[in-house]
Amino acid sequence: PVATFEVPSKYVPDKPLECKQLYGTSSLEHPGVQMVAMERGKYYLGGHVVGLNKPVREFPCETPTEVRERLPEGVDIVAFQCRNPVHRAHYELFTRALDAPNVGDDGVVLVHPTCGPTQPGDIPGNVRYKTYEVLKEETANPRVYWAYLPYSMHMAGPREAIQHMMIRKNFGCTHFIIGRDMAGCKSSIDGEDFYGAYEAQDFAIENGPALGVQAVPSLNLVYTAEEGYITAEDAKDKGYDSLKLSGTKFRAMLRGGEDIPEWFAFKSVVEVLRQAA
Repeated sequence: PVATFEVPSKYVPDKPLECKQLYGTSSLEHPGVQMVAMERGKYYLGGHVVGLNKPVREFPCETPTEVRERLPEGVDIVAFQCRNPVHRAHYELFTRALDAPNVGDDGVVLVHPTCGPTQPGDIPGNVRYKTYEVLKEETANPRVYWAYLPYSMHMAGPREAIQHMMIRKNFGCTHFIIGRDMAGCKSSIDGEDFYGAYEAQDFAIENGPALGVQAVPSLNLVYTAEEGYITAEDAKDKGYDSLKLSGTKFRAMLRGGEDIPEWFAFKSVVEVLRQAA
């Protein structure tokens, strides 16, 4: 057993109101609303949980105390959250975040992926964990720390971005990288976005001071033949063409055994994904 649950309260929730306040919509076109409406039961239970043992998982999940104990003291800790394998652009993004003007010179990154249940089409958590472990070994960057979070994304946009900041503060982080359209999703009917591209960033910057966590907006990086990874703005100003490889094309190349360009993905990560395909 992992815990005991004392249940003094049982009630019927107002699910449409819950979804409206959490996701900003009660439409079943939103995957989070679908989960609340179709997967959760009629009744909610409230009470006291007492932990007994840590759950046994396919990947190690340290407690906040355990993670804080191995992070350096007295320096900025910049958290990077993801739910997919880390490719070259991600790595460039979170290592360059250490150069942000609001991050100290001796700051470090905590890469803290969510490895819980996934959205349809996502790579399973245990496979993603293996990609992170081989990448940690391949890069061996002393300014990059790794830990894993047993959490499932709810695709709740700006509110979920705030939740992630709160979680990472518990793990000892002082800064949090906010990507474009973080925790965003599209309608299952017409494909329209539920949240604005920079809504999560703006919400995080606005509320960060109250949380005691500084937001670090992510750079919009592209790969160019001339200078490697640079910002999209620099590429446009210099007249460079950016190389692109869509996720759909990448997965097709994996299945077909084609060579994956090294500017896009790390060899060690590709090998794990091929073995799991």
